[in-house]
Amino acid sequence: MSVPGNILWVKSGPLHPPDTGGKIRTLNMLREINRLRPVTYLGVKPSHESLHPAEGSDPYAAEKFWIEKPDAPRRSARFFFEIAKNLASSRPFALTKHYSEACRRRLIELDASGRFGVIVCDFLSPALHFTSRSWQTPVFLFQHNMESQIWARLGENHGSALARLYFASQARRMFAWERKLSRLFRGVITVSPEDSQFARERYGLTNVLGDVPPGVDTEFFSPLPDQRPDGERPVLAFLGSMDWLPNVEGVCWFAREVLPLIRRRVPAVRLRIVGRRPAPEVVRLGKDDAGIEVTGTVDDVRPRLRDCLAVVVPLLSGGGTRIKILEAMALGLPVVSTVVGAEGLPFENGRHLLLEDDPPQLADACIRLCEDGGFRVQLMADARNEVVRRYSWAGAASRFLSLIEASFAASSMP
Repeated sequence: MSVPGNILWVKSGPLHPPDTGGKIRTLNMLREINRLRPVTYLGVKPSHESLHPAEGSDPYAAEKFWIEKPDAPRRSARFFFEIAKNLASSRPFALTKHYSEACRRRLIELDASGRFGVIVCDFLSPALHFTSRSWQTPVFLFQHNMESQIWARLGENHGSALARLYFASQARRMFAWERKLSRLFRGVITVSPEDSQFARERYGLTNVLGDVPPGVDTEFFSPLPDQRPDGERPVLAFLGSMDWLPNVEGVCWFAREVLPLIRRRVPAVRLRIVGRRPAPEVVRLGKDDAGIEVTGTVDDVRPRLRDCLAVVVPLLSGGGTRIKILEAMALGLPVVSTVVGAEGLPFENGRHLLLEDDPPQLADACIRLCEDGGFRVQLMADARNEVVRRYSWAGAASRFLSLIEASFAASSMP
């Protein structure tokens, strides 16, 4: 049984530039899904931001509707005022900031039109739009993360007592609302077996359909002809959105706790932080240490990795799956990660990547790649072969549609 009718896809924000893991996953999956089943994209866009030139022409959807929403720029006075105001609410700030009454009205109109066989809520962030209504069209939630888990981990790891209290409060609210909102949907699809298990066990959900692994474009992300690590001044790279709290937390921890240990054996080692909108504490890393480079937003990460020895993923919190790891492996770069950093990916420690949580052991793993060229080459070859064999966006899209199809087939059984 195929997915009936067209698909209405609801998401907070545009997909270009594809500079976050969530955007990359959604964009590439929709390009594949839209070839098989026409997609209508309904997005909420901050009114102070213009659409990227590629947004209109990219064939990820047959039609696109944009709802503009006044939004406070991050770290502005209004932004902090809205955070303070949210303290009196039972809802977490990460959900309320994405709600738009205009989007809800448009969503209700599109549902009532009868044009769609399926509505997909992409991420939990638009899920408040689906409350207090019986929907004519079957609705599904595509969960890229278990949001409460991220906030809880941030609270556990932060150095500031006040920040720990705030994150813990947001985690409690998110746990209650993530569980409540997830039950509104006919089916919930996650991005890893671990997230599916969390949703079933911690939230008691019976509507979890399964997980969809990420993909990677292994032709675009392939080893570059002039890709040569700098042997005398080795470079470790960190990739990710540098305005996302788990990335900020992880890279600052690595620079503070791990990098000095590596420099005891490899004094010339450098750290290159590649990603959009670096937070002030990340910018300070580059100002305070000549051996740390903060690139900010880049159009293409590949040229920034030509001379890199390895990619590090020292995350202490976060959720979902790490597309940055797949991209690094496809490029032929070895990966050193914490266990949380590689969560959701079934790679073998010591064969496809190196996993360590303790700072001295994480430092030793990086040093080994600096000093043992033969091991480094074998690690990257095995990792790339595994990525090419197992991960494609066409496969991810097919898996996503098959989970929805299975839910329709199950409901039609006597």
